[in-house]
Amino acid sequence: QGQLIESGGGLVQAGGSLRLSCAVSGRTFSGNAMAWFRQVPGMEREFVAGIGANRGQTRYADSVEGRFTISRDDAKNMVYLQMSSLKPEDTAVYYCAASGLYTLAAKYRSAYPYWGQGTQVTVSS
Repeated sequence: QGQLIESGGGLVQAGGSLRLSCAVSGRTFSGNAMAWFRQVPGMEREFVAGIGANRGQTRYADSVEGRFTISRDDAKNMVYLQMSSLKPEDTAVYYCAASGLYTLAAKYRSAYPYWGQGTQVTVSS
């Protein structure tokens, strides 16, 4: 079993930046894709960014392309999401996710059986 713990969320003004971190413990996911999703109350959890194994392929939701950057440091068992030019519509709980099977990042939630508890990001206007 693997455990994912997110940190780095908080309150930031529109136009600001935050970096989310995801610490992995219990097993390694270095050979698997990792991703960030987000969820607003009453809405479906949506894909934000994903990164494949060996820091290869990355993919982003259209809404964050060019503003967010996903990265991973497998030596430290960490995954990051650097968020810049934040907008009020980025307000959500952000979740780290890991795939048990896939090496390439997928955009659908069912590809990721491992999830963290989430960290709140609030962007004020």
